[in-house]
Amino acid sequence: MLLIMSKTCSQSAKDLLNYTRVKDAFYHIDKNHDAILLKETAITEINAPSKHEQERAKYIETLLRKYKLTIRYDSAGNLIATRAGTGGGPVTVFDAHMDTVFQPGLKIKATVRDGRVYAPGIGDDTRNIEALLATIRALDAAKIKTKGDLVFVFTTDEEAGMSGAKQYTKDNKAKVDYYIALDGGYEGFTYAGIGINWYRHHFIGPGGHTRSRTPPYSATLPLARAISRIYELKVPTNPSSNLNIGMLGGSEVVNAKASDAWFSLDLRSTSNEVIADLEKKIAAILDEEAKRAGMTVKTDVISTSPAAVLPGNRDSNLVKIAEAVHRAMGFDPPITNAGSNNSSAALLEGISSISTGAGPCNDSHALTENCEIEPLYKGIKKILLLEVALAGLAQ
Repeated sequence: MLLIMSKTCSQSAKDLLNYTRVKDAFYHIDKNHDAILLKETAITEINAPSKHEQERAKYIETLLRKYKLTIRYDSAGNLIATRAGTGGGPVTVFDAHMDTVFQPGLKIKATVRDGRVYAPGIGDDTRNIEALLATIRALDAAKIKTKGDLVFVFTTDEEAGMSGAKQYTKDNKAKVDYYIALDGGYEGFTYAGIGINWYRHHFIGPGGHTRSRTPPYSATLPLARAISRIYELKVPTNPSSNLNIGMLGGSEVVNAKASDAWFSLDLRSTSNEVIADLEKKIAAILDEEAKRAGMTVKTDVISTSPAAVLPGNRDSNLVKIAEAVHRAMGFDPPITNAGSNNSSAALLEGISSISTGAGPCNDSHALTENCEIEPLYKGIKKILLLEVALAGLAQ
C-alpha cells in the first residue's frame, strides 16, 4: 500500500512539471535571476539580530503588499501573509526566519565573486526568505491558484529559542495541515527534530585575592576539571547526538580568585533518553568537582526543546509528497530525522512538518557566510512545486 501511494505521489509531482502554468512559473523564475539576487542581498543587508527583526520585517512587508495577500503580525512579531486558496485543500505553512546571529549595529554589504554571494546571514536564512517571495511572484505571474491556503510566515527569534515559531504553532495548530520550515538543506529534507538543551553551569565559592591563603582556590579550578571530564563522556553518534561547551566566564579582573566561574553547555540528541542520560552523568561530575573544591553548583537552564518526533511522520502524506517533489526536480534526497529549526516547534504541537532549503551555503553564523548563486533558482522551483503539490492545484 505504501509503495502504491509513493508511486502515486511521484507521478503527481511529475505531472505538475508538465502543467502549463507551472512551466510559466518556472519561466518567470528563470527570467528574473538578477532581480532575485538583488532582493536577496537587499534583505541580507538589513541586519536583524534575534529580537531586532522589525526593520527587516517592515521591508519584507512592503514587498508583500504588492500582491493579493492577507497580511498581519502576531503577538510574537511574526509577519504572516496568506495566499487564499479556492477551497477544499489543506492549509500549508511555509516558514522562513528573519533573525540572524550577528550583533546589533553590524554593517553588512553583500559581495559577489566566483559564482557565490558573500554576506553574514545570506544563507541563514535570507536565501529562504527571498525564495518564498520569489515563489509568490511566480505563482501570481503564472496565474496559479491552489485549493488550499498557502500561508507564508516570516518568523522571529529562531536563532535564540524559536519563540516566534512556538507562538505561531501554538496559536494555529488546529488550523494547519502541513508545516515546512525553510532553513538549511537543499537536496533533501528532515522529518523530525533534534532535542536541544542549553544550560549555564556555575561553580560558586568564596573568591578572594590572588595572594590570599584563604580560600585556597578560584572557582575556575573545579570548572576546568569538570570540563575535562565532561569531554571524556561517550556521546552517541547513533542516535545522532552532540555536546559542546562554548562559553566560559569567571572573575572580571586578573588578580581575583573567581567566586563564580561558569560555562555554557549545548546538549543535543534525536533521543530524549540520551539527553536525560547525559544530563545525569554531567550533574554527577559537577557535584563531585564542587565537593572536591569545597564549593557549590548552580545551574541556569537557558532553554530546552525536546527531540521532536511525531509518530508516523516518516510515512506521512507530507513526507511522501516532499520526497516525490525532490525526485521530480532531479534530486536523490537524503531524508533524515535530525532537523534543528522551526520545524521542531510544529512537530511538538502535533503538526506534520519537514524542513528543507533553497540552496547550498557555507560558513553559517560566520562573517564569511556565502552561498552558491545558481542552485538557488532550482531551489526556488523546488519550493514552488512543493507549494502546489501540497496545497493542491486548482483548475
